[in-house]
Amino acid sequence: MRSLRADFSFSAVVAGFVAVLVGYSSSVALIFQAAQAVGATPAHMVSWLWALGLGMGLTSIALSWCYRQPVLTAWSTPGAALIAATSGVTLAQATGAFVVCAVLLLLAGATRAFERLMSRIPLSLAAALLAGVLARFALDAVLAARSAPLLVGVMVVAYLLGRRWWPRYAVPGVLAAGIACALAQRAAGAYGTPPPPPGVEWAWAVPVWTPPQFDWPVLLGLALPLFVVTMVSQNLPGVAAQRASGYDTPVSPPVAVTGAASLLLAPFGGYALNLAAITAAICMGREAHEDPARRYVAAMMAGAFYVVLGLGAGAVVSLLAAFPRELVLAVAGLALLSTIGTALAQAMQDPSQREPALLTFVVTLSGLQFAGIGSAFWGVLAGVIAMAVQHWRARR
Repeated sequence: MRSLRADFSFSAVVAGFVAVLVGYSSSVALIFQAAQAVGATPAHMVSWLWALGLGMGLTSIALSWCYRQPVLTAWSTPGAALIAATSGVTLAQATGAFVVCAVLLLLAGATRAFERLMSRIPLSLAAALLAGVLARFALDAVLAARSAPLLVGVMVVAYLLGRRWWPRYAVPGVLAAGIACALAQRAAGAYGTPPPPPGVEWAWAVPVWTPPQFDWPVLLGLALPLFVVTMVSQNLPGVAAQRASGYDTPVSPPVAVTGAASLLLAPFGGYALNLAAITAAICMGREAHEDPARRYVAAMMAGAFYVVLGLGAGAVVSLLAAFPRELVLAVAGLALLSTIGTALAQAMQDPSQREPALLTFVVTLSGLQFAGIGSAFWGVLAGVIAMAVQHWRARR
């Protein structure tokens, strides 16, 4: 049995912090929009962040410690977008939909139906899916140079020097260089102070219970789509990230755990928890630690940061908002470069599966949205169809 004290490392702490920084900064505003769409008050918004933070944090810590592998959970970002797009739904009705969605997530894990589906997807397609999901962040990091050339340039130089001289601490060096440059630019008046979301009190979070109301039209129009997009747009890439990084973490128990946690936290605003992909890739990369067996500490540290964010709720989120958007994009893109390269190498390794994998990568990278389902699902579907056609030709 591995010892947490023996496996602990500073690079794992930084990787966990970067994962949380990227996760919160990239989509926390969407959580506020989703809460507002169903009539949540400022107190309810803080409760949502409390529930999601504690849910992600405690499940990440427990699962990573149980398997001694990096298992990071996250809120359903496409699910938040789905909730934000709803209209005419009360908070009680939405809470009822969250409860039903959580039950479906729990059943998907308990019955092992999702695991059986994932076992049929070849590793090359899973790796291509992961590369397509993560490559968007690398592109965003490059495009961030248009609005903040000096900041991004300093971070790129720090990354190159770090990879050459201290590879284990390249990402911490990038983060430190970015913060130092951002502070210097802010002192010079390059950035303004972003206002907090209106009406939110910046204090320790207080959970607010919302009694669920089960309304059939809302369950069909919100609960089922929320379950579908969470499974195909979040859990599917999450499992692909684990496989592409060389981890054989069981699929069904973590999915069941996230479903159970969602069920407990749904009345407080924990609308849907799932396996993470993008932020998990940061904890699974060699920047977290050179030894893959010690990278679980990064996911546990990310979980600890999530718990702190949940308890602090709006107060801590306002601090995260102080980081320039370009800094977050650059840190994410540079931290994921090695993972993207490894995933692409795995995807293209087998010549007989190269074209289906490439098709999966391209469709996933495109960001295609159709019927409310994200590009991750359509990328895998395109790759599976292409591979089936190729095998049929081979049999012919």
